[in-house]
Amino acid sequence: MHNGRRLDRFSFNRRAFIGSGAAAAGLVAAGPFGAAWAQDTRGASASRAVQTSAGRVQGVLLDGGVDAFYGIPYGAPTGGRNRFMPPKPAAPWTGVREAVTVGHRSPQDFAGPISEVFSLDRQEPMGEDCLNLNVFTPATGRGDRPVMVWLHGGGYSSGSGNWLLYDGARLARSQDVVVVPVTHRLNVFGYLHLEEIGGAEFAGASNVGMLDIVAALEWVRDNIEQFGGDPRNVTIFGQSGGAGKVSALMGMPAAQGLFHRAIAMSGALLEGVPRSAATETAERFMAALGVDSVEAMQRLPMERVRDVFAESRGLQLSPTVDGHTLPEGPWAPGAPGMSASVPMMLSSTEHEVNFMPFTPLDPMDDGALLGRVRDTTGADDAQARELIELYRSNRPGIDNTELYQILASDNSFRVGVTTEAERKAAQSEAPVYMYYFTWSSPVREGKLKAYHCLDIPFAFDNVEVAASMTGAGNDRYALSTKMSSAFAAFARTGSPSTDALPEWPAFDPERRATMVMDNECGVVEDPNGEERVALARLRAARAGSGRAS
Repeated sequence: MHNGRRLDRFSFNRRAFIGSGAAAAGLVAAGPFGAAWAQDTRGASASRAVQTSAGRVQGVLLDGGVDAFYGIPYGAPTGGRNRFMPPKPAAPWTGVREAVTVGHRSPQDFAGPISEVFSLDRQEPMGEDCLNLNVFTPATGRGDRPVMVWLHGGGYSSGSGNWLLYDGARLARSQDVVVVPVTHRLNVFGYLHLEEIGGAEFAGASNVGMLDIVAALEWVRDNIEQFGGDPRNVTIFGQSGGAGKVSALMGMPAAQGLFHRAIAMSGALLEGVPRSAATETAERFMAALGVDSVEAMQRLPMERVRDVFAESRGLQLSPTVDGHTLPEGPWAPGAPGMSASVPMMLSSTEHEVNFMPFTPLDPMDDGALLGRVRDTTGADDAQARELIELYRSNRPGIDNTELYQILASDNSFRVGVTTEAERKAAQSEAPVYMYYFTWSSPVREGKLKAYHCLDIPFAFDNVEVAASMTGAGNDRYALSTKMSSAFAAFARTGSPSTDALPEWPAFDPERRATMVMDNECGVVEDPNGEERVALARLRAARAGSGRAS
C-alpha cells in the first residue's frame, strides 16, 4: 500500500518476469480442444446423449473427462420475417442431434481486435441461424453444480461465444462447474430499434440481441439440470461488451429470476440509448440501405445488410431504453432495484486502453504526454500538469508512456466500472466485490502490459490456450488457479473468497476494498484514489461548464 491507501505499484513486483517468456504467435496447435473453427472430434469418444426440451443431443468426451456440446440451438433461425424480431423457440427434432461443431456467429464486420487476441477467434461462418450455445460439464445427468453463462465481448457489434479463449472445458474440469458460452444477434441484426418506424407489427423489434440472451437463459433454466448444472444457481459473466450485457440484464424484467449472481469484467452500461436516438440510428441505416420500410429490410440478403453496416459509422447500436424490455437506466441514477438481491463482482485491468489501436506503446517526450493528457481529459495546460505530477508522485519512476496509458484507462473504462460498484454497494442488499488486474503480459516486448481482455484466460483457466496473449512463462499458472477458483467460488456461494487468496472483503464506498490480481495478490483500500478523485472533479467541472465529457 502507498500512504496507507493507494496501490504501491512496486510492492507486487508484477514486472519481474518480463522477457522471461516467449510470446506465442498464431493459432494454438490443434488438439482435443481444437484450434480450427470446425471442431475436430476425430478419435474422441461420444458423450452420453442428453434430452433437451427440443430433442436429444450428443457431444464429445474431451481429455480430462469433460463432456462438451457445441452449437446447441436455443432459438429458431432469425432470417426473413424473423429478422429484427424477438427470438422464437428452436424447432424440435427427432433422433439424436450431433453437437460436435460450433454453430454460426451473428453477421458482423470482418475486422478483428489486436492480433494477440484475434488469433484465438475461430472465425466460424456467419449466418442468421446464430442462436446457439455450447455446454461444458464435468458430468451429464441430474446435478447441482453452479452454472456459469458467458457473454462475449466485442461491444454489441462483433464476436461470438465460440472463441478458443472462451472454451469452458478447463474451467469446468478444474472447478466442477458447468460453463455455457452463448452466441446471439449483434449490431443492426440485434440492436436496431424499429418500434417507432415499423408500426404495430414491429412492436417487439427492440433489443432483440438482449432478448436472445434471455432466451438462452430460459434454455438454461429448462435444460441445464440434465447437463449436471443447477438451474437455481446461475451466474452470468462477461467482459467488455459482455459486461455491458450483464449490466443490461440486471435491469431487464424478462431476465429476472433466470440468474442469481453477476460478474462484469472491464465494462458497464449505465444509461442505455434513448428511444429517440435509437430511432434516428435506424432511420440513418435504412437510408444507407436505400429502403423505406422494415419489411423491405427483411427481404434483403443478409450479406447486403451486413456489408452496409460494416461501411456505416456513428450508429448507436447498444441496448435501448424502450420502456418495456429495458424500462430505464439501467444503472442511472442508481443500481437496478429489480436485481438488488443479486451479488456482483466487477473489475478492470490496469492498462485497459493498450488494447486500442490508437494507444501509444512507444516512448513519448514530456510535450507529447502533456498534449495527450490535455486531449484525453479536456484539461487545460495547468490542470494537465497537475494530473501528471499526481500520477508521478504516486508511481516513482514511471515513464511517460505508461503514465498516459494508466491515466487514460482511469478516465475511460474504470469510470463506468467504479460507478456501478458504488451504486450497487449503496443498495446495501447484496455484496459487491471489486478486483484490479495488474499482471503484465510479456508479449509484444512487454508493451501491452495489463491490457483489456488479458484477465479472461486467467478466469477461464485457459492461459495455455491463450499463450498468444499471456506468453509462455510459468508464473501464469498460479494466478490462473487463483482467479478461476475465485470466479467459481463466487458462482457457488456469492463470495469470491478462497483459501488461495487473502481475505477478500466486499466493496463499500468508504473503504473501497479491491483485490489486486497479480503474481502476488492482496487487498488494497481505494487503489489510486487520489487520481480517481482528481479525474472525477475535472469531469464534473467540464459537465458543469456545458463542455462534452
